[in-house]
Amino acid sequence: MSPSFQSCVASASRPSRGTVAATGEGSATALGAASVQSAPLYDAVLVDVGGTLLKTAEPVHDTYAAFAGKYGVTVSADEIKKGFRRAFAEPWPHGLRYEGDGRPFWRHAVAIATGSDNQDLFEDLYQHYEKAAAWRVADGAVDALLRLRQANVRLAIVSNFDSRLRPILQDLQVDSLFDAIVVSAEVKYEKPSPEIFSIALEQVGVSSPSRAVHVGDDAVNDLKGAMDAGLHAWLWKQDVNSFDHITQRVLGL
Repeated sequence: MSPSFQSCVASASRPSRGTVAATGEGSATALGAASVQSAPLYDAVLVDVGGTLLKTAEPVHDTYAAFAGKYGVTVSADEIKKGFRRAFAEPWPHGLRYEGDGRPFWRHAVAIATGSDNQDLFEDLYQHYEKAAAWRVADGAVDALLRLRQANVRLAIVSNFDSRLRPILQDLQVDSLFDAIVVSAEVKYEKPSPEIFSIALEQVGVSSPSRAVHVGDDAVNDLKGAMDAGLHAWLWKQDVNSFDHITQRVLGL
């Protein structure tokens, strides 16, 4: 991220509702867009994190295989992928998958994916993914979200994640883009439960779910969950293929 990121966020302060922001040429250049001429089609945009706003810096199966190799565990990328699918497909018998730091679930997932219950391997992987260096912000996301802020669209994250998420977002300097960050481990609801979407709308001050759209990469957790809560929903890489595309649809361009 650019060192001037925080100043860009500050320059994207919201106009009053029902008004259009007057921006100078320099400000419009910083936002990568001209000022908005008409009211947005939605009052709020909710965004998933893993696989949508953020992606891993390298494929998860490559990272797992490399870390496992350091402990003498040989496991193929295909085995890791299959293990992950099993871990997430099985009902988690202890309630929420992500309670607090989420270690119990992730310990289980790592063991299934690698075929090893080596605790040092688990801790290395767990700590790897709590660092910002393990993640990448989606291309164009920052400029697109700044443009939505300038159009007075409320922004929220809605994520099934553990307590590592907020520090990761802070280190990537994207947390200040959002009016609310709703993390399942904190609110005790996980997508696709309608409650987690309702909490996000309440936190951003939007009373009508039909005035909000959620974007995520999971057909059940994101698409069905949001629609069951009364929101519009777009499936990432199907209904929208970039954050600029999200902005265009929200602003009716």
